[in-house]
Amino acid sequence: MMRGKLIKVATILALATGIRWDGKVAGQTQTPPAMVPSFKASVDMVRIAAIVRDRKGRFVADLTARDFEILDGGQARNIKDFRHDLTGVSVAMLFDVSGSMEGHLKYAREAADHVMSWLDPTRDEAAVFTFDTHLDEVAPFTIGLKSLPAGLTGKMPFGETSLHDAIALTARRVGEREGRRRAVVVLTDGADTSSYLKPAEVSAIASGIDVPVYIFGIVPSIDNPSEETAVPAAQQSALAGPLADLAAWTGGHVFVASTPGQRSVAARQIIDELRHQYLIAFESSGQPGWHPLVVRARNKDLTVRARSGYIAGQSSPTLH
Repeated sequence: MMRGKLIKVATILALATGIRWDGKVAGQTQTPPAMVPSFKASVDMVRIAAIVRDRKGRFVADLTARDFEILDGGQARNIKDFRHDLTGVSVAMLFDVSGSMEGHLKYAREAADHVMSWLDPTRDEAAVFTFDTHLDEVAPFTIGLKSLPAGLTGKMPFGETSLHDAIALTARRVGEREGRRRAVVVLTDGADTSSYLKPAEVSAIASGIDVPVYIFGIVPSIDNPSEETAVPAAQQSALAGPLADLAAWTGGHVFVASTPGQRSVAARQIIDELRHQYLIAFESSGQPGWHPLVVRARNKDLTVRARSGYIAGQSSPTLH
């Protein structure tokens, strides 16, 4: 079991990454927080996972490196490595088991079962984590993991929620799984009552190590901002604002699912996206700090989704 106060570990992460805690609240237009230039100046390989769709929303799977453009702080970068043939997906299933999930946890388990049903038992791996104000590893990364651990079935939601901190810590764990298409899948109602980290700060950590964060919003229809029956407050929820920003900054997405059908469709879309990732690498300028990124296709009819930036000065995995 991995156990310890999330707030303490988040502070360690802050020291390790040089993030400045400025207390800003994430919104639709906020960028990830400024970085303290605490890294050595060096030239590192930066890896980007990119998903490309056409105007009809279909995956585009036959592109080459010549079809992409990368702007690093507005400066064009040459692509040094390009992959679309990696086998194996690595997914961390992160369950919110805090008190606000009472009555919702069974639907979170159902959503996770859908995600895991799309994994290839011969090459894909999954791990299971839970959190309230602590992060617990329930099952380590395991190839062929097709069902949730038995201990999760009897879990009783309790306590406050350190959602942002748990995402940051889990992204770090997934970031160690090199040579795979990686992601954190968070199953939550979106409430956070006790995190030290803000959503923008989490996105800086997760996008800095190229781990897309997919947030599975487990809420009733009245709290689902995409439903006509939703109450007005649903449009102001974290799932429609700060958490949507967090996911987008990392190259992930928020899926708010209130019915079995919605949970099934969203689960398949997450795994489909991972399987269609292009992995692109380029050389950083080495200038320490946060670098905003723009990744786009030369064909203007195509849309690219990728992380919004990276932290220079850290060693980044190359594409092997």
